[in-house]
Amino acid sequence: MNVVTTKVSLTVEDVDASSRFFTTHLGFREVESAEGYVCLRRDDTSAEIALSERDPELSPRAWRGQGLSDLALTLTVTDLTAEYARLRREGAVADGSIRQEPWGEQLLRLTDPNGVVVQLTEWVPPAGAPERT
Repeated sequence: MNVVTTKVSLTVEDVDASSRFFTTHLGFREVESAEGYVCLRRDDTSAEIALSERDPELSPRAWRGQGLSDLALTLTVTDLTAEYARLRREGAVADGSIRQEPWGEQLLRLTDPNGVVVQLTEWVPPAGAPERT
């Protein structure tokens, strides 16, 4: 298998609101768009995010349990502290402050206007831990 890119597809109520969040605060740009659909990409990674409008023809029962409540889109970054400061200046609302996990991961969570949880992480090894490659 030769994987050339990774795309996360999210179904949201308001495609434009999520697109604005990802382009304004997280450095993505729109590379494709159509009615009810946007594909986003960053120049420094091959990962893509596809945002699709929820199909109004489907009844709520048909998609119950398929929401975003347990999904977190994780982006690994460098200098999480600087990113947190930048996001606060831009008015993005974090779901708390930077949290340090015992295994060496620092994380910060944001939520977009459609409830998509975005987790920014940075690996900060605990004292005595080997470097991560």
